[in-house]
Amino acid sequence: MGSSIGYDAARLEVFAQALAQVAEEMGVVLGRSGRSPNIRERRDYSCALFTAQGELLAQAAHIPVHLGSLPLSMEHLLRWLGDRGREPKEGDVYIFNDPFAGGTHLPDITMAAPYFSRKGHVGFGVVRAHHADVGGRSPGSMPVGDELYQEGLIIPMSLYAERGEVREDIEALILANTRTPDERKGDLRAQMGALMVGARRYQALVEEWGEDFEAMVEALLHYGERTTREALKELEGAYEFVDFLDDDGRGQVDLNINVKLIFRDGELTADFRGTHPEVEGPLNCPPAVTFSAVYYVLRCLLPPQAPFNQGNLRCVRIILPERSLVNASRPRAVAGGNVETSQRIVDALLGALSRALPDRIPAASYGTMTNLSFGGSRPRPFAYYETVAGGCGARPGKDGLDATHNHMTNTMNTPVEALEFYYPVRVLEYSVREGSGGRGRFRGGDGVRRTLLFLEPASVSLLADRRKRGPYGLMGGEPGRPGEDFLVRGDGTRERLPSKVEIKVLSGEAIELNTPGGGGWGEAIKPSDPTGEESSG
Repeated sequence: MGSSIGYDAARLEVFAQALAQVAEEMGVVLGRSGRSPNIRERRDYSCALFTAQGELLAQAAHIPVHLGSLPLSMEHLLRWLGDRGREPKEGDVYIFNDPFAGGTHLPDITMAAPYFSRKGHVGFGVVRAHHADVGGRSPGSMPVGDELYQEGLIIPMSLYAERGEVREDIEALILANTRTPDERKGDLRAQMGALMVGARRYQALVEEWGEDFEAMVEALLHYGERTTREALKELEGAYEFVDFLDDDGRGQVDLNINVKLIFRDGELTADFRGTHPEVEGPLNCPPAVTFSAVYYVLRCLLPPQAPFNQGNLRCVRIILPERSLVNASRPRAVAGGNVETSQRIVDALLGALSRALPDRIPAASYGTMTNLSFGGSRPRPFAYYETVAGGCGARPGKDGLDATHNHMTNTMNTPVEALEFYYPVRVLEYSVREGSGGRGRFRGGDGVRRTLLFLEPASVSLLADRRKRGPYGLMGGEPGRPGEDFLVRGDGTRERLPSKVEIKVLSGEAIELNTPGGGGWGEAIKPSDPTGEESSG
């Protein structure tokens, strides 16, 4: 494989797993030391390793929408360093969240640190974590806004720590722009701690592999590229699909995502020309988010044991129309592009792939992260954010899973006990929404019903989708049932909520969320009458 060292497949696998475990351990450290429930309980974060040249080397099994955008983040970091003539220094930690410079949306704060050994600069560690509040006009920083500035504090690429010492001026600026500064400080310091653990583990690997380390890195990237080209060669041809978002929350409806996948000579081109123009509401995607969705689907095409690194990405070309839903311009609002549009991009990509691989691709899953954020000032200032699971699409040969996070999200839920301990809410119901999965030879998974009673007044934001159209079925399977959401007044009356809304709730009022079920796969087998003939019912 182009290397002079005498490694074999087993040795390369050991090397790949060792790198991946560094990223996994970084995540464990962050999860155990973070302060907010969003970090400690939901584990809404991602960790990865890069070469000194900014090439993706290894990643943990964390959040796809985070991980796929990190290569663009590294491009921005290296350009920032180059423009300033600044060399990476041991103990430095960089921080940013700008969606139009390799970020996703403002609550996702990214930290990166250069890693060193006796050989000098040998790599980078990167940690991205979703912070429950970074300011903006609504608690949780996920408003139904029309420009980026309403969504929170924009952090350009900055030096958070210098030679291991946190720059208090930068940290103070960030903390002054959040409703929950103590919580933010705890999560920021936990991110830095995860990077420092990663530095020690990465340095130990460099020392352990010695002179072979760089050759093994080269071999691993080459193997990722070769594995990808071999998988893509089986899919020669062009395949198209169109799917839709319900609306942007600001009056524009039926927002189309067009994709054409072209497979040729072991390479993939994803062409999004024809997609809806950028919108007034918060469903716009910065390029990094669209790249994430494509890379996620690419990963799904590869053998489960295959590594995923920069080598895989060498086989992909992505065409994004300017000022479109998948390639928005500053300062468009993007809070929901990261969490809602990314899901629909995946649905469109998988829909196109179903034309090429009808016996392998599942029906559409619930297609929305159903983002709920809320906050208030009693008994103390608080801000909370969560995504709610739904039904997975049925697969060829198997029913879809019920009540599971899927595709671009990979978080856990916040346990009822933790939610009620940290915040003035009570969980009245948390159950499987039975019957919401689409019918078919294999049934789509059921969604979730989650009802939260507020014990104090609060501001609530909901960013959701798939409330008009259910997730599509495949091969004759029926679509899943769309979601629906309600405000339940103190007297028990129920008011249907728009899928994208900001409201004030009073003590004694509740929010009921009903997430979509997944689509069915294959035509449902019709019941037979007693004579053995098929029934038309």
